[in-house]
Amino acid sequence: MSEISAALVKELREKTNAGMMDCKKALAETGGDLAAAEEFLRKKGIASAGKKADRAAKEGTIASYIHMQGKVGVLVEINCETDFVAKNDNFRDFVKDITLHIAAAHPLYVTRAQVPEALITKEREIAAAQVVGKPANIVDKIVDGKIDKFYSTICLLEQSFIKNPDVTIEDLVKSKIAELGENIIIRRFTRYGVGEELA
Repeated sequence: MSEISAALVKELREKTNAGMMDCKKALAETGGDLAAAEEFLRKKGIASAGKKADRAAKEGTIASYIHMQGKVGVLVEINCETDFVAKNDNFRDFVKDITLHIAAAHPLYVTRAQVPEALITKEREIAAAQVVGKPANIVDKIVDGKIDKFYSTICLLEQSFIKNPDVTIEDLVKSKIAELGENIIIRRFTRYGVGEELA
């Protein structure tokens, strides 16, 4: 079977709000047939995850994790819609995975929207300086690519999950929304490392 194009994956994502890896898998399973892939996702309950994203999530849990004999600590708030789901073992395992991931991967923000504009401006300047001399249209594409890569290292939702690098944390959240039938939001976190400089 021919390689699934990024444009096709993007189109399916926009139609279904499903995660990138879920869309790739659905397209692979259906030989690149967009309509069949959408149906595949709907049958698995993944396509509906995006629709649940607008619902209020005011229940949930605050969890902590201490790692390396007290050298790294994580505190995270993850919200869901009902107390029933908050007490569900599947949800609690997910929360534990997120705390472990934060301890290991050291994200700085949950989403792109939280990254200070000044930091992105500075990163853009650094990236542009690295490609001086190339045509302007190519420079812009390279800089955009480097900024996307930067986001994927500092934003929790864009990081590859440490237990399964083929899946981003955003994909993992969407799969849990599909499994549990409720909106789930990683609201905030704090990560402490002994001896780290304070921002």
